[in-house]
Amino acid sequence: MFPLVFYLLAYVFFFIMSVSSEEPIDPLAGFLSVFPWLTIGVGTWFLIAFFSHSAMINRATGSRPLERKENKRVYNLVENLCISSGQKMPRINIIEDDSLNAFASGINNRTYTVSLSRGIINKLNDDELEGVIAHELTHIRNRDVRLLIVSIVFVGIFAFVTQALLRTFLYGGRGRRDSKNGAAIVIILLLAAIGWFLSTLFRFALSRKREYMADAGAAEMTRKPQALAQALKKVSSDARIEAVTREDVAQMFIENPGEKKKKLSVS
Repeated sequence: MFPLVFYLLAYVFFFIMSVSSEEPIDPLAGFLSVFPWLTIGVGTWFLIAFFSHSAMINRATGSRPLERKENKRVYNLVENLCISSGQKMPRINIIEDDSLNAFASGINNRTYTVSLSRGIINKLNDDELEGVIAHELTHIRNRDVRLLIVSIVFVGIFAFVTQALLRTFLYGGRGRRDSKNGAAIVIILLLAAIGWFLSTLFRFALSRKREYMADAGAAEMTRKPQALAQALKKVSSDARIEAVTREDVAQMFIENPGEKKKKLSVS
């Protein structure tokens, strides 16, 4: 689905060029001339992001590996849940922040990771923390973390391609300041806005759906829905993590870490 958007955008670009230019331009020939380079560029970007996403996410969230000797309690909770659900043990990362938050990431068994903030480890009891971990393990089991990462990667590529096409149009020798070219620029910007909106809408829809499924999966896995509800209430009252500034990365968390919220008392 995502690659087709890039190719469609490239063809529309050359079609606009043919309409706005006084010289005859075959949009299909122009599209075919850049097709190999577009494929190579998009494929290279995707491969780099796909295989280095773990390092990129760690940098964007300020997370690091948590060693077993640092916190055996967390490892015991994760291992017990993995054994009961028949899952492989994921990596465990920690975010050095006193706020309460967590997220799962990865695309395969080698890279699947559960990341927990220092605050969520210290401020939740065992049943509550177990519920949060089960929530993240459900994300991994359902493979929705992989789909979300792929969508984030392609949204980044889409932004790059639209910007490259616009720059080509403006500075490629045909960007004269007349009414036809002005209209063409508006059309390109409109196509870019529509593509970005649809990609973002897809991510939001995916994020909301995966959270509902993860809540249900965690309750089934732990048999302690009340503990999970209590944990989510605590998380929602203090989820802000200073290191997280990117909106696409923020959507991976159990609660948006970029929104500052008033703390709520929990009885």
